[in-house]
Amino acid sequence: MIFNKEIARQTAEVLLQVNAIKLSPKEPFTWASGWKSPIYCDNRIILSFPPIRNYIRETMGKEIEKLYGKPDVIAGVATGAIGIGMLVAEYLGLPFIYVRPEAKGHGRKNQIEGFVEAGQNVVVVEDLISTGKSSLNAVKALKEAHLHVKGMVAIFTYGFDVAFENFKKENITLHTLSNYDSLLEQALETNYISQKDLATLSVWNSNPSEWNAK
Repeated sequence: MIFNKEIARQTAEVLLQVNAIKLSPKEPFTWASGWKSPIYCDNRIILSFPPIRNYIRETMGKEIEKLYGKPDVIAGVATGAIGIGMLVAEYLGLPFIYVRPEAKGHGRKNQIEGFVEAGQNVVVVEDLISTGKSSLNAVKALKEAHLHVKGMVAIFTYGFDVAFENFKKENITLHTLSNYDSLLEQALETNYISQKDLATLSVWNSNPSEWNAK
């Protein structure tokens, strides 16, 4: 679920401005999963642009307060959401922690980095939602530490059905600043993509695991 259409449009616009989201239907990317994709999203690049990172920080912070009030802690999912999560926590004046994909094999062997106490309310900040698997892995670690996860807020989602089902199964609410449909609308409006590109991008999104560039 996105916050509102105007936020979705503005967020898509700024992500396209700094090439945080790259659309390349003619020369597709290869994801770590092996999927071929005409789109690649790297929201970490917004950290290099102060006006844009401030927009994301403030928008996300305000919407977290509207949705959940002030939680006790903001948690970022490593590694992509550490930077933006910390900025949101700073904006809200809250403690920050981050969650690794798995516990370290040395030192204190932490999976959750930072100070937490059982029973605290936490909102998880994520940069990107694809299938939701890594994001929900972080939620699982937080729950195992006896924290109350109120929900997750992310910058962008591809809107895959599998992600919707995964979040529904784990009973975790997800809100995003923008999504795939809003991105395509903005990209078409600004001539970032053509109508032919739009068709390709739409077909891919409907079945990404089996899509092959023609």
